[in-house]
Amino acid sequence: MHLNKLFIWPLYLCVCVLQVLTWSSPAFADKGSGVPASVIVGGDRDYPPYEFIDKNGQPAGFNVELTRAIAEVMGMKVQFRLGGWAEMRSALQSGRVDVLEGMSYSEERASEVDFSLPHALVNHAVFARSDSPVITSVEELRNRSVAVHRSGIMHDILRQQGFSGRLELTDTPADALRLLAAGKTDYAIVAILPGMYIIRELKLSNIHPTIRNVATHRYCFAVKKGNDELLSRFNEGLAIVRKTGQYQVIYNKWLGVLEPEHVDWKTVAKYGAVVVIPLVLLLGGFALWSRTLHRQVAVRTADLTREIAERKHAEEELRLNQQQLVQADKLAALGVLVSGVAHEINNPTGLILLDVPILKRAHGDIDGILEEFYQAHGDFMVGGLPYSEMRQEIPRVLDEMQDGAKRIKRIVNDLKDFARRDDVAEKQQVDFNTVVETALRLVEPTIRKATRHLQVEYADWIPPILANSQRIEQVVVNLVLNACQALPDPERGIYITTRYNRATASAIVSVHDEGIGIAPENLSRLTDPFFTTKRESGGTGLGLSVSDGIIKDHGGQLHFKSSPGTGTTVTLSLPVIREEQMT
Repeated sequence: MHLNKLFIWPLYLCVCVLQVLTWSSPAFADKGSGVPASVIVGGDRDYPPYEFIDKNGQPAGFNVELTRAIAEVMGMKVQFRLGGWAEMRSALQSGRVDVLEGMSYSEERASEVDFSLPHALVNHAVFARSDSPVITSVEELRNRSVAVHRSGIMHDILRQQGFSGRLELTDTPADALRLLAAGKTDYAIVAILPGMYIIRELKLSNIHPTIRNVATHRYCFAVKKGNDELLSRFNEGLAIVRKTGQYQVIYNKWLGVLEPEHVDWKTVAKYGAVVVIPLVLLLGGFALWSRTLHRQVAVRTADLTREIAERKHAEEELRLNQQQLVQADKLAALGVLVSGVAHEINNPTGLILLDVPILKRAHGDIDGILEEFYQAHGDFMVGGLPYSEMRQEIPRVLDEMQDGAKRIKRIVNDLKDFARRDDVAEKQQVDFNTVVETALRLVEPTIRKATRHLQVEYADWIPPILANSQRIEQVVVNLVLNACQALPDPERGIYITTRYNRATASAIVSVHDEGIGIAPENLSRLTDPFFTTKRESGGTGLGLSVSDGIIKDHGGQLHFKSSPGTGTTVTLSLPVIREEQMT
């Protein structure tokens, strides 16, 4: 038998060489061959490692080298034309290419083209992001978005099966994996070898195959239906390339490096005996040695954990203090700005207050003359309106102008007092009702926008308090603004009352809103620095924290009572000056 093999192989090679020489000769080409002088080979421009355009713009890959090897042994001239896969399938049917060098077999496709013997098997996998839910079957892809290669075999199969999810069709497998990596689709189904090749080349570190084999297909050459002669040439060339061992060389070059190596159990056992046994002995000795250190490590770990926690706590306090300093600096700058603007407003307001009384006196002087003229000559036009109407409107307009100017001046003065820097924070006897009234004037426009129902009740008499009026105004302003922001619509109300509690000798103001309320778990954190439930709308979480500090500095308290949907009540209490303390 050994001698027979020695004689058969040289004979087989001679026959192959004679066939190649015969087919490549001019005489053979003249005998009505259906094979063109130059075969146009089509393929996918971006399907590595099977077929693709390399960085030099040349066709490369497993299919390309295999086709060249077949063309060489069969004496054929080939020209490669790589493009979009859907375009290449269409080009085969229209005759623009003669053969596709890599096409997965299916019965549906077999009705359109003729397939050669398979030259590879293509396994398809489901790829997912690292944060994607784990799946174990294709059925779990229902109602998910899945990226697939347009006109690829998995596109055909999913379409035939009536896939219920959303298909994101891409021109190349690389585009499908890019969509997945960018989070624009939930999963992608791509051939496993091209998928791993693309992940490595594009460094898509956040995706991986989650189901490694959802479908396996034979990978073949494909010709137009009925082109049997060209198909037989490729089948025969493929057989020769396999027999000579050239196929295995090409396969190992392009596909072998991406496949897992086969496990040689004898080698594993051999090296296991050499490596594992000494390793077990070494681990045993290490375990005995580590036991003696375990307690020391545990103690040191506890110390380090405590030190780290203390350091983190100190760093967090430092960060909060820095943020408070930044915010305080902003508020100080805002106070300077407000003072400057208030000064500019007061100038024209002063002119109005000076000129309006002159106009009122002038109108009083000429009113009699105008009235006599009206009685003698009848009605006449003044400022676009009949005098009979204007003689009543002019005094009213002048009074309103004077009242409005006084109102502007009063608001500006309150605003200047509120924004004035008070470095020494002097405290003096102040009237509690007056402080609350001034604060409400400052936020009156905001209150009018927030609610149509405002009710304010002042106590008849409250002893004076020892306080810095600007700071207490700041607290009341903050409480009222919070109440306004809590109202879901203007039909909800805000109720403000002041009273004197003789039992505790305290001046009290209560601000109740009919707003959305506060969750119970947040009530205890309301005065924590930078805690806010309004971060999206620009809240800083400093208002109540600063307010609580001001009230505590004055010896008072802030108390919060709320539940979701029923509104919130904030009670501010400050100690009054006792009779023996009054001067």
